[in-house]
Amino acid sequence: MTFMWIDHFENAYRTLKSNRVRTLLTVLGITIGIASVTCILAISGGVKQMIGGQVEALDGRIAVIRPSVQTRDPNALINPIIQQTFSVSTLTEADIQALTGMKNLDTVVPLMTIDGSLKTDRKTVKDSTILATTPSFTKVTHVSMKAGQFLDDATDSTTAVIGEDLSLELFNTDRPIGQLFTMRGQQFTVIGVMKRSNNPINFNNVDLNRAIIVNFERGKLFHQGRSQIQQINLLAKDASNLAELTSQAKQKLLSQHLDEEDFSITTGDAITRPSNQLFNAITDVMTAIAAISLFVGGIGIMNIMLVGVAERTREIGIRKAVGANQYNITAQFLMESLIISLLGGLFGYILGYVMAFSVSVFLYFTPAFTWQTAATAFAMATVVGVVFGSYPAIKAARKNTIVSLRQYH
Repeated sequence: MTFMWIDHFENAYRTLKSNRVRTLLTVLGITIGIASVTCILAISGGVKQMIGGQVEALDGRIAVIRPSVQTRDPNALINPIIQQTFSVSTLTEADIQALTGMKNLDTVVPLMTIDGSLKTDRKTVKDSTILATTPSFTKVTHVSMKAGQFLDDATDSTTAVIGEDLSLELFNTDRPIGQLFTMRGQQFTVIGVMKRSNNPINFNNVDLNRAIIVNFERGKLFHQGRSQIQQINLLAKDASNLAELTSQAKQKLLSQHLDEEDFSITTGDAITRPSNQLFNAITDVMTAIAAISLFVGGIGIMNIMLVGVAERTREIGIRKAVGANQYNITAQFLMESLIISLLGGLFGYILGYVMAFSVSVFLYFTPAFTWQTAATAFAMATVVGVVFGSYPAIKAARKNTIVSLRQYH
């Protein structure tokens, strides 16, 4: 049996080599499809690893409290981040006060996000993300300063810290300390610039490279004196205390909310679930689009194989006349189809690897190439080869021996 498959492989190799241009063009179709799938999976995996790494960097000490979703926005059904943005928050400043002082708590960090336009004498930047929080934000998110300082208890409500990318766009410099800008009718002074982060996508759902950070009290003023809190981060003193801290927090919030559990408390991998769900949805859509090109490549294999069957009708008749059965003929043509698809899979995986790293130059994370990515690429190539090569192979095997021998080139 082994020698038979080796023989099929050698015959298939000779046949494909004799039609190099046709073979290469068919392989190209599979290569493009596999490269697209590989690139998408690698980028998606890189994003998930990056966000998960941020949580792991806190040594299992972080718990995140988010409000329940109360929105009619249709996009919120597929985008958890939009759910937070458009929901009416059930978290209040009284909740923060109730949580403060809990046993085993290191710090509590509230987050409010608002959209706004920034104006200077030279430029206006629209739809910027304003993050209102406390100085303890640096304990739960690793922030490095490019220039100046972060918020502290001594800074007033008219000071702000901005991301490096936003600083370059707004002021044309990454060191605009002391410069002024207007936001929501109020003038602010820049006291610090956050160094460009390699992972601006984070479990706080804020791109820090383009964010403006103001103190919590200023955020309340933007909401007419009310706190519209999208998230509360709790940091335990030790990872072993997190479960107990989470339990305490739930009881205190239930007491504050009159036993209505209109909030969620997540730890570990569950923290990154909203972001992962978003990227999973995007990945699924993009993979489906890439699969279309793979389908077209499969049609190309079927078309070329059918042409080959028509051209080699006499060869098929001769092989049957000397003893080849339907199984041998089917295996021969399936082998040719598999060689084409697996070559496409190999070249596609390599091309996808190059594409992903080329794209990552413009992003803030490294693509993740795992054995699952490689297995998926080659499994898809194999399936395409078998599925689209089966019909031509069966058609070749069913040809009548006598009729085939009568055909001349």
